[in-house]
Amino acid sequence: MNQEEAYAEALRFLRALTAFGINLGLGRMEALLERLGRPERDLPVIHIGGTNGKGSTLAFLRHILTQAGYRTGAFVSPHLEDYRERITLDGEMIAPAAVAAGIEKMKPLLAELAATGVEQPTEFELSTALALDYFAAHRPDFVLLEVGLGGAIDSTNVVTPLVSVLTGISFDHPDYLGDTVEKIAAVKAGIIKPGVPVISAPQPPEAMRVLRRVARERGCQLTEVGRDVKWSRTGGSGRGPELEGMNYYGPGRVYPDLRLGLRGGHQRQNAAVALTVAEWLRTERGADIPPAAARRGLAETVWPGRQELLRCADRRVLLDGAHNEAGMRTLAAALTDYAGTDYRRDRLILCLGILADKEIAPMLAHIAPLAARIIVVRPDSPRAAFTETAALAAACVGPEKVEAIEDPVAGIEACLREAGPDDLVCVTGSFYMLGAVRAHLGKSG
Repeated sequence: MNQEEAYAEALRFLRALTAFGINLGLGRMEALLERLGRPERDLPVIHIGGTNGKGSTLAFLRHILTQAGYRTGAFVSPHLEDYRERITLDGEMIAPAAVAAGIEKMKPLLAELAATGVEQPTEFELSTALALDYFAAHRPDFVLLEVGLGGAIDSTNVVTPLVSVLTGISFDHPDYLGDTVEKIAAVKAGIIKPGVPVISAPQPPEAMRVLRRVARERGCQLTEVGRDVKWSRTGGSGRGPELEGMNYYGPGRVYPDLRLGLRGGHQRQNAAVALTVAEWLRTERGADIPPAAARRGLAETVWPGRQELLRCADRRVLLDGAHNEAGMRTLAAALTDYAGTDYRRDRLILCLGILADKEIAPMLAHIAPLAARIIVVRPDSPRAAFTETAALAAACVGPEKVEAIEDPVAGIEACLREAGPDDLVCVTGSFYMLGAVRAHLGKSG
């Protein structure tokens, strides 16, 4: 079997594990890592949880650390186009051969677990173990580890990090995390470890009360961005939201007139959290992060699928993984606030695919009224809510504005045919269809 075949076989093996779905708990993960020799124990981890903004915060921080000369590993999920996006070292994806070798290494261990009565690990658990083992072999200066779902019993919560980071907490995955923001915050706070410092984004009051209580009970120093650290908006160049910036006011440094590489006003908060983590690493862990490195890192951050504006012939296509109500509210605000710059349009044509475990009606309430036309597609997931999304969209804006096309590629092609040169096409709702659309646009555009 050559390397290409071995990698394809590894991906087939991983995909087969998706049949086990979401199965929260740390027992399987702990048992697997024990047999791997506990690769996570000596890793310099920065653990990033929350509801929205985890990936963007991680991207900002990774670019800052890279600009400062540090080797940085990152584990994120889900991927857009290539599974290897999940595991990177210095921004470079894990090699196909390393994925294949890692999976082959774990297969006999999985057989041992099964023989002792341990449940089959899920695809995400195996991916997490693969990442931790890979980083242990390559010894980066820092490992940025993004929580998958929740926190307390997420498979990444086997680490004791240098610092725990919580981005904005909001309503999401109620079937797994709870039906109130307070309950969700309690699960997210599970990544807070005894004595490990915590940095939090601004939170709803009920969420912040939970974080403060847990930090106090576990003897952790809690830094609140927005209270202990502040930022303010600076004026942009008038050419687009990605060129607007911020001022940052920390206890150790002040950074005036920072420029951000990611679009949208919400990215200022994510950038402020990332910069606070970098400043903590500088002041508390002795990291050498010059101001120029922080500036370049924030300005040069790239993170596909987050208000990413592409050109397809003479059409503009905005890709955004707004996969819950808070994300959709943020996207709708950007489309409104920046309607005179990069997001200008005569009409908005929406390509929409949402999963069944989301609050579909509230999501649609934010975005659907902005659209002249909505094409509903089916994300590549057994949790796709194709029929329900189409019905709710029709109820929201009228059936004459909505068309249901199962295949995401066929859906985006219908949007491009519908759109004129002065219209804007927006693809959103789930990362599980965003990647297919992005790959198609790359090939066709």
